[in-house]
Amino acid sequence: MKDVVAYVVSSHGYSERRACQVTRQHRSTQRKPSTRDPRTELRQRMHEIVATRIRYGYRRVHILLRREGWQVGRNVVYRLYREEGLALRTKQPRRRKMVVHRQVRCQPQAPNEAWSLDFVHDQLSIGQKFRMLTVVDVFSREALAIEVGQRLRGEHVVEVLNRLACRRGPPKYLFADNGSEFTGHLVDLWAYHHGVRIDFSRPGKPTDNAHIETFNGR
Repeated sequence: MKDVVAYVVSSHGYSERRACQVTRQHRSTQRKPSTRDPRTELRQRMHEIVATRIRYGYRRVHILLRREGWQVGRNVVYRLYREEGLALRTKQPRRRKMVVHRQVRCQPQAPNEAWSLDFVHDQLSIGQKFRMLTVVDVFSREALAIEVGQRLRGEHVVEVLNRLACRRGPPKYLFADNGSEFTGHLVDLWAYHHGVRIDFSRPGKPTDNAHIETFNGR
C-alpha cells in the first residue's frame, strides 16, 4: 500500500497527507516501517498449488500446506490468498481461468506406478443413461477396472480405488481430469492417506490423459 501512496504523490503531485486520504491509508501506517514477515516462500508455494489445483479455494490450499508441514493458520492463508489475487481467478472467463501450463508429467517405468481414470457416458436402447468409470495402468495399458452405474460419484471412485489397492497396492500417481468426482474431498483424502499424487489434466486438453482417452475410444 505504501507503494500506491508513493505513486500518487509522484504521479499526481499530491502531498503525502492528501495521497493517504485518497488511498484511505492512515499516515502512521505510511510512516512506520513494516515489521511483518513477507512470507515469500509461503506465497510462492501457494501459487504453485493453485496453478495445478485450479478448483481449490483457500481452505483446500490451507489443508495441503498443513500436510506439507507449514505451521500456518487458516486466517493467514486467507489473507495471503487475497493479497496475491488468487481469489480473482473466478472473475476470469472460464476458458482463461482453466488454462494451466503443464510441467513434464512423470513417465512410469514399471506396472502399477501410474493409473489413469476417466468416465464414459452412454445409454441403453430404452433411453436409460448410465456411466462407466474406467481405470487403466499407464505403463502396461492393462484395464484394471470398469465400474458401471447410473450415478457414479466420488465415493464410488474411492471404492474402486480401494478394491484395486487391496489387490495390487496403491500407485504413485493418478492421472485424471478436473471433474468433481476426482477433485472432491474423498478422492483427495484417499490419495493423501496412500501417498498418491494426483496429476490433473488441463480442461480441453485430452492429450494430457491420452492413454485413458484411447482406451475409452476403443
